[in-house]
Amino acid sequence: QVQLVESGGGLVQAGGSLRLSCAASGSIFSINAMGWYRQAPGKQRELVALIASGGSANYADSVKGRFTISRDNAKKTVYLQMNSLKPEDTAVYYCNAHVQPAITDYTYSYWGQGTQVTVSS
Repeated sequence: QVQLVESGGGLVQAGGSLRLSCAASGSIFSINAMGWYRQAPGKQRELVALIASGGSANYADSVKGRFTISRDNAKKTVYLQMNSLKPEDTAVYYCNAHVQPAITDYTYSYWGQGTQVTVSS
């Protein structure tokens, strides 16, 4: 079994910063893409940022220039540095990872439990 555990959410004023972390553990042979998604009340879950195993990253237009995704493959951890936060960034942030549990396995998508980020104006 694979677990993703997120940390780093909280309450911050507009213009502030937060850093989210997501650590993967369990039966893991390799991790391909890792990413962060968010879901605001009454809205669909949306992609925030995605990072490939080699380090190339993609961002939603709404966070480009403000958020940075990174990963530490040795620690099986992905990070999201969020700067210049805005009230519209308020949401539950979810970590996602595409994991191959064993060398003979397919790749499966796993989700973290979510961490709340609230930005006050």
